[in-house]
Amino acid sequence: MFPNIEVRHLLAVIRLAEELNFTRAADRLHITQSALSKQITEIEEQHRFHLFIRNHNRKVELTDVGRIFVQEARSALLHIDRAVQLGRAALEGSDTTLTIGHSPDADQAWISAILAIHLPLYPKLRIQLVSEFSSELVRSVMAGELNLALVTAPPENSQITAVAFAQSPLYAALPQTHAAAQKQYVALEDLATDDWILFARRVHPLVHDQIMDAAQRKGIAPKHAHATITAQQALHLVSEHVGVAILTKSTVVGVTPESVVVKPLSETSLCFETCVIVRSDDDSRLASEFARSFLRCTKL
Repeated sequence: MFPNIEVRHLLAVIRLAEELNFTRAADRLHITQSALSKQITEIEEQHRFHLFIRNHNRKVELTDVGRIFVQEARSALLHIDRAVQLGRAALEGSDTTLTIGHSPDADQAWISAILAIHLPLYPKLRIQLVSEFSSELVRSVMAGELNLALVTAPPENSQITAVAFAQSPLYAALPQTHAAAQKQYVALEDLATDDWILFARRVHPLVHDQIMDAAQRKGIAPKHAHATITAQQALHLVSEHVGVAILTKSTVVGVTPESVVVKPLSETSLCFETCVIVRSDDDSRLASEFARSFLRCTKL
């Protein structure tokens, strides 16, 4: 037979164990001290063991029995919560869909990590992926059109919460014949006389602006800045000797033409965080659990 213990009894024991003070524990439970004392006494008298040792100043200490009881009580409450959540997930069934945004140049390993996540509370979860430029991703998250998104260098905005999971340094893509092609690291000064090929500002506004700001600080004025949408376009222009490209590493891995070399930039300020972003006021447990699972898979 199951013991005659209610959830309120478990909560009373746990809160008193945390506070070791009847006044504070009762305040947290929003009940009177006499009601709290009665609930504790009911458990102890029914099961003939003492959970707490009372002192005269309303402070208490856990007994050995109490410590074991509290540990198992916490576990029991977690299982009750899990039962409720599984029930809700089953009710939602196959209609549970999480819409996740990413940029066209996102590292494919991140996409694979998203697709590999399985949440026990949402066994029929469907993932819908949406590819947009970073500024559009931020707007879509704030508008509630996306549950979450992977964004490199998101803007500071009180309407979104951003958690970094990867560093995204910049690389220079050069023709093999370029004077800096043999260097381990390429400085912006090495590119001062070249035409530059950059992502269009609407693709990565903050990245684009910081590249230009860094060049200005060094007194560099690119002769011409070609704007592209994809890394493939930029690398093709480099192979055609149109200029040099500045790109994130994830965009050039495995797609670099033989006539092009890729070198990391030495400019330390041009390294950006890629983040999971969600709307700040989004209280969706599904989105929260999915984001935590993704972050565990892709720790910095």
